[in-house]
Amino acid sequence: MKFSVLVEPDGTSFEATEDESILDAAMRQDVPLAYSCRDGLCGACKARLLEGSVIYPEERPEALSDAEMQEGLALLCQARPTSDLRLEANIADAIAGIPIRKMPCRVSSSEQLSHDVMRILLTLPGKLQFQFLAGQYIDFILKDGRRRSYSIANAPHDGDHIELHVRYVEGGEFAEYAFGNMPDKAMLRIEGPLGTFYLREDSQCPIIFMAGGTGFAPIKGLIEHSLKLGQTRPIHLYWGARALRDLYANDMAEQWASQYDHIQYVPVLSNPADDDNWQGRTGFVHDAIMEDFKDLSCFDIYAGGPPEMVNAGFDSFCTRGLTAEHYFSDSFEYARDKK
Repeated sequence: MKFSVLVEPDGTSFEATEDESILDAAMRQDVPLAYSCRDGLCGACKARLLEGSVIYPEERPEALSDAEMQEGLALLCQARPTSDLRLEANIADAIAGIPIRKMPCRVSSSEQLSHDVMRILLTLPGKLQFQFLAGQYIDFILKDGRRRSYSIANAPHDGDHIELHVRYVEGGEFAEYAFGNMPDKAMLRIEGPLGTFYLREDSQCPIIFMAGGTGFAPIKGLIEHSLKLGQTRPIHLYWGARALRDLYANDMAEQWASQYDHIQYVPVLSNPADDDNWQGRTGFVHDAIMEDFKDLSCFDIYAGGPPEMVNAGFDSFCTRGLTAEHYFSDSFEYARDKK
């Protein structure tokens, strides 16, 4: 059965069937709704249900609380329609017209950046072109159809390749392959670009980038894109990790802060090693931001990293005046199966 979906205040409409999520239906019809993980973890596709009803494959997605469900909020990557719908949702205009494609790619190089992070560069064969926005991600399509998602770490102006930062996770199928058995010039299959984690270029707000672990990857792309545009609005980069060795591109972040007056860099370690001789900030990265800013109402905040960090950050920042319209996230879990 098909149902109509009307998106307010944009006025865009599309159809969704009872056996697909609202987000899948929108993507199938090139309607650029905001989203990130597509797993029900991050909340980026959260919308207000103005009319109609939905159901979920499971009792309640992780990123949607009971209170939010009672308030009429829905998670579009998981919600399936049971009637015609009218939604209040965010439209990501910048991704309109960028095709999502499945395509082969080749590993052109790989380099270990730290004890558990590998930089992989991918190139497309022949004359295939890959259009993307800084901050988006791709899916690797495994032989059995399962997927692994990785954020793109380079900006479009450096687009003759796709740069990924792959963290080693024991038992993680793709990570084990990348660190151990991946041959030179390996051929892989990807789909992308995906996600609506991109720089809002028309905003004049100062920016806070909050990275956790390899959540630095998409933020690297965003910063490089901002520099390419010549933007000089203030950038505050906070990068949280366990120990100093986990800040696998610390020199790069320090160089940005040294070279550009509008960029400040604050690394935050939650569990520094004894031999780190760490004199910097400690604790959780979102707490460091809360310590430094008493009013966040005038900022754009971009968060890349684990769902726990992304969600804790939003909950905290909202108490300092941040609104959902100014919080953008790339939330992921390592080695989570997707099809």
